[in-house]
Amino acid sequence: MRPSPFRLLCGAGFLAILSTTMAKNPVLPLFAAHLGAGPEGVGLVSALSPLAGVLVGIPGGLCSDRFGRRRMLLASSLIFASAPFAYLLVSDVWGLALARFYHGLATGIFMPVAQAAVADAFDAARGEKLGTFSSATLAGRFVAPMLGGAALWLGYSGVYVLCGLAGIGAMLLAWKLPNFEGHHEGGTPTCRPPFRDSLRELLASRGILAGCLLEAGILFAYGSFEAFLPIVSQERGHPAWLTGTLFSAQVVTVALTKPFFGRFSDRHGRMGQMLGGAALTAGACAAIPFAPGLGSLFALSVLLGLALSVATSATSAYVADLSRRENRGGAMGLLGSIMDVGHSTGPLVAGFAAALFGSAGAFATGAVVLLAVSAWVWAGPGRMNT
Repeated sequence: MRPSPFRLLCGAGFLAILSTTMAKNPVLPLFAAHLGAGPEGVGLVSALSPLAGVLVGIPGGLCSDRFGRRRMLLASSLIFASAPFAYLLVSDVWGLALARFYHGLATGIFMPVAQAAVADAFDAARGEKLGTFSSATLAGRFVAPMLGGAALWLGYSGVYVLCGLAGIGAMLLAWKLPNFEGHHEGGTPTCRPPFRDSLRELLASRGILAGCLLEAGILFAYGSFEAFLPIVSQERGHPAWLTGTLFSAQVVTVALTKPFFGRFSDRHGRMGQMLGGAALTAGACAAIPFAPGLGSLFALSVLLGLALSVATSATSAYVADLSRRENRGGAMGLLGSIMDVGHSTGPLVAGFAAALFGSAGAFATGAVVLLAVSAWVWAGPGRMNT
């Protein structure tokens, strides 16, 4: 029996994120150091993939509105299939940075377009299906570091060949995808508006901007957690592998619960769940420095994963709900770009706070920024869309 378009998309998402994450974690900083990069060079190379996502998320989404979801998914899958082999040609840090930027273009296009395709196809179960797709990509993100670390015995080339095979698999699955304009619950394809009109409409929607900014605030807080939890754990005398289990448990928590919380938002509404998850995220983040031992750190890490699942399973569906089908790709691209800005600036701002107030200041900064964004959403767009 031929798999459904949704299953094909989930499979492609799993392999695509497996490929790009394996190329990054843990091999990328090691490869950069091998090529002679100092700490600033490692940071530059690591930052270029999210930067690519910020730059192409909105244009990629708008192009999917104009030219069709399948074409843009195929275009991104071609990058997933080819980018890993570009690393094999690298001989210096700048070449590695260019290869990583190219690889980042794939994720920046694929994720918002795939989310828009899922949102187009499902109305009543939109939150659940978006959560299930997200869980498929999280599974790839979870497996990638273990597989990439194990493959390092083959050398850097071996790791990137393995990434390439995963990328080719994603491309083959994407090639089997149908034309999504004919696979949605009700309705018929309509004329596609010009890019400028779509972008103007999206930026004029306070509700869509509210959903985007709330997710950016959540990722701002999580970026602070992600950057400074290893430092807190090290200060407590815990080995690095134990710290890694905290992140792994968190990813598993999010992946297992996102479909459930997406379905919950389908039935009970998005806004209350978004704000509740954001408040829980801020509380768990602020409590990290006060955790007395490894058990409490583990519990807070899992709680934070649960809070992320509660909030983000509703935010993407909320933005999709408020957008029209004709500009939904642009809306999901806007969500991805603003989210990436939050995720990237969180560690930067938290670093300044940590320099002034210690690691506790980093977590407190993430929590305060998230609570401030949540308060704005509740006072403004939240009241209009409850």
